[in-house]
Amino acid sequence: MTVLALCGWILFLLLAFVLRSVMQYVTTGKTGFVGFHGRPLSLHWWGGALFVIATIGCPLACLLDLWGLLKRCLLLSSQPFVILALLAYGIGLLGTLWAQVAMGASWRIGVDLHAKTHLVTNGPFALVRNPIFSCMMVLAIGLSVLVPNLVSLLSVLALLVGLEIQVRLVEEPYLRSVHKDSYLDYAAKTGRFVPGLGKL
Repeated sequence: MTVLALCGWILFLLLAFVLRSVMQYVTTGKTGFVGFHGRPLSLHWWGGALFVIATIGCPLACLLDLWGLLKRCLLLSSQPFVILALLAYGIGLLGTLWAQVAMGASWRIGVDLHAKTHLVTNGPFALVRNPIFSCMMVLAIGLSVLVPNLVSLLSVLALLVGLEIQVRLVEEPYLRSVHKDSYLDYAAKTGRFVPGLGKL
């Protein structure tokens, strides 16, 4: 399962970041990669930094498992959890890609404060305001169960905290400033990460 988890993470990175950036470049002339900003060690900076830590954490957890350097949580290694983990990975991957396609030219990695993108509210964005992040969490949980050691579980926690910071302190203020009442109306009806929860 460890090799499968590692291959799954590589596939996710290739499809959701590399291929999507290439598609964005072909369509718009820009990769869509903005990155994260903020004064080092500030909350804004930690939003992006924790995302990077989580991204590194998954392959690190796999390598540590292959080398036998970390104990596994035996409960999560049982067959029912493995099956659920594989389902979570598949749903998370397909959901992420669907949400990225739904964003069209508005897709970005990070926030460009000087750009005004179209407010996307259709497709998966009609269910939640941040479907890419929601699906990424589902995928990450699935992968962590396939390699259930301390590093993989801490990576999921880092991703969760990083996404909360990024959405609440960076993306939502930006969207409010750019789209004003349109975003507020949308956010009042649509949950942040889970349908019905986190409405503004």
